[in-house]
Amino acid sequence: MTRKVLSFYLLLFVSIFSYAQEAYYNDVDKTLTGLALKNALAAKITATHTNKLSYTPGVWEASKITDRNPSNTSQVILIYGWENGTDGDITNDKFRDSNLQDSGSGDTFRWNREHVYSKSLANPKLTTDNPGPGTDAHNLRPADRSRNSTRNNYKFGDGSGNSGFSSVTYAGPDGPNTNAWYPGDEWKGDVARMMMYMYLRYGDQCLPSGVGVGNSALTPDDMIDLFLKWNVEDPVSDIEKARNTYHENTSNTYAQGNRNPFIDNPYLATRIWGGDSAEDRWGIYTSSDTEAPTTPTNVAASNQTTTSFDVSWTASTDNVAVTGYNVYVNNVLTSQTANTTINIKNLTPNTSYSIQIEAKDLINNKSPKSTAINVSTLADTDAPTVPSNVVASNITGTTFKLTWNASTDNTAVTGYDVYVDATFKASTTDVNYTVTGLTKSTTYAVSVLAKDAANNKSAQSTAVNVTTTDGASNGVTELFISEYVEPDGGNNKAIEIVNLTSGTVSLAGYSIKKQSNGGSWVDNLPLDKTEFLKVPSNTSIVSNDVFVIIHAGSADATLTSNADLVVPENQNAPYRFASPANFNGNDPIGLFKNDVLIDIVGQENNGSNHIQNVTLRRKSTISAPKATYDASQWDSFPANTFDGIGSHTATLSVEKIDNSLFSLYPNPLNGSVLNIVNPTLTKIKTLKVFTISGKQVISIDNPQSTVSLKGITNGLYIIKLISEKGTSIKKLIKN
Repeated sequence: MTRKVLSFYLLLFVSIFSYAQEAYYNDVDKTLTGLALKNALAAKITATHTNKLSYTPGVWEASKITDRNPSNTSQVILIYGWENGTDGDITNDKFRDSNLQDSGSGDTFRWNREHVYSKSLANPKLTTDNPGPGTDAHNLRPADRSRNSTRNNYKFGDGSGNSGFSSVTYAGPDGPNTNAWYPGDEWKGDVARMMMYMYLRYGDQCLPSGVGVGNSALTPDDMIDLFLKWNVEDPVSDIEKARNTYHENTSNTYAQGNRNPFIDNPYLATRIWGGDSAEDRWGIYTSSDTEAPTTPTNVAASNQTTTSFDVSWTASTDNVAVTGYNVYVNNVLTSQTANTTINIKNLTPNTSYSIQIEAKDLINNKSPKSTAINVSTLADTDAPTVPSNVVASNITGTTFKLTWNASTDNTAVTGYDVYVDATFKASTTDVNYTVTGLTKSTTYAVSVLAKDAANNKSAQSTAVNVTTTDGASNGVTELFISEYVEPDGGNNKAIEIVNLTSGTVSLAGYSIKKQSNGGSWVDNLPLDKTEFLKVPSNTSIVSNDVFVIIHAGSADATLTSNADLVVPENQNAPYRFASPANFNGNDPIGLFKNDVLIDIVGQENNGSNHIQNVTLRRKSTISAPKATYDASQWDSFPANTFDGIGSHTATLSVEKIDNSLFSLYPNPLNGSVLNIVNPTLTKIKTLKVFTISGKQVISIDNPQSTVSLKGITNGLYIIKLISEKGTSIKKLIKN
């Protein structure tokens, strides 16, 4: 049967069951599926959202009406609650006197307005200053004040029973293993449908993946399986129906004019995003076709590699039409496709997998699964390539930093081993490693090998000789702030501290504070606070390294992977809501030593938003802190620029710089031979070549009048010539 004929039958069902449908949706094409249906519903609820409520009194007054307890109209129903008030614990109550709304007095028995899609988890975050996403009544429910505070801004995660913290964990406010929040068996469907509404209404600002712990791999966008599951398991409640009825009718003073489509028909979510079938309250979808497709046959595998293989099968048939196939790996649904072939990847080498295929039609009728076949990936016997371009930089008397180009592998490189003088030193998953504990004025031979998950190892790279310095001071004596990140929404906030001295600096006595709204300095955070450190022993900074402090709500991978100290969102002072790492652009940040301000970002005593929605990076010429803010010392980048966190480039001016000592030619350099013009016949000790980002790529001791720069690629470089009379810095273009 063609899609056109199917559409006719669906429209016929629409007519037959019109009494069961909402007139509100009469201008929406209900035969649509997938993202086309999502977009049509989004347009509808946006166009009819004609009355944007104020937070006060709008949402207060609407909640007293829409969330009224039908058994006692002087009460409101509290989301996350379950008990009738007889057990002495007010935090789990399901009902509360509607007049006991939160007055800010601190009374614990009051109720307040719960943003079910947490304000801080949206991007940009929701605000209540003006009518808009933060005052949308479809996302606001009465809640016990204390229980709402406990929920805070934790993401939702699966569970069972009454509301509370879930056993599901994620990288959240309390660190990598933060427990998610389970709304309770009675409320999980309400929450799911509210999150679906917010996604439709506000798009990427309110991604389901931003507020729940789940997987979006089987949906066509960022909807996650968690909310689809809850939408199926917890049917629509009477209070949800009452809220929709009230808000559509704009003759009601505090009505918005729009409805939540997933309350009217939960099956709309199934029709858009797939998954198990939710309730079809209109009866126009699930009743129109009750016949499942035939079982897929001739399932076969081919093209096996160490981590993948192809699977193909013979197409199923259906009385209407087969719309797709579910692919099960070891009895777990992992993929969906409209084709009869699929590539299954990201597997483990030398492992057997059970594969089954299930056909489905437009109404989500599903065939029996095909007979399981067992398919094995190939064993991994190939070693990774040898790491290349091993370079030493940031050399001091006792440390240096190694960097190298990433190796490749037929499966995946899982790490690197670093060797010093042919002896194993350490393993790392990064393409850099700081070698410590060395002796001054000593030459070391260093090399690196790559390895994979099967412990196949490459040969060691060609040894590079690195000589530590004599440990003499470079003139830099103090730590300072090297980067400040304040995003335009969410909690991707960071402060970076750099050590440009010639030795390791203990963090004892150092701390950061903020001036809340430009007021007094508050929430002193010691940088050696071991319970907040990712590595408790990390209480010092080696020379030329950085120390990164982030808000626990940070989600950006660059911030979380480079973090040294993570400030949790504690409920009690002095670190309430991750303070002082919760700065908002009107909170100057200070670096203190023994409680004395030594460096600052932002103008002291300035409560304006003068450092909001921006990344500030200290200029490479700065080598000392400054207790008064000087904007000329900072380079400014757009909000949400995170790529500089984890390293700092500095061109120290503490050396004697005389750029007239030498000149270079040809410049631009077309070949590999560079000539040095040395009119004063000054002895050159070292020539070093740096990329424009500060990475050293060549170091030549006692260079002569011509040097070979073979191997550098086209681009702009910094040439540093260190001589008896001083240092010269030159720019060189390589064509």
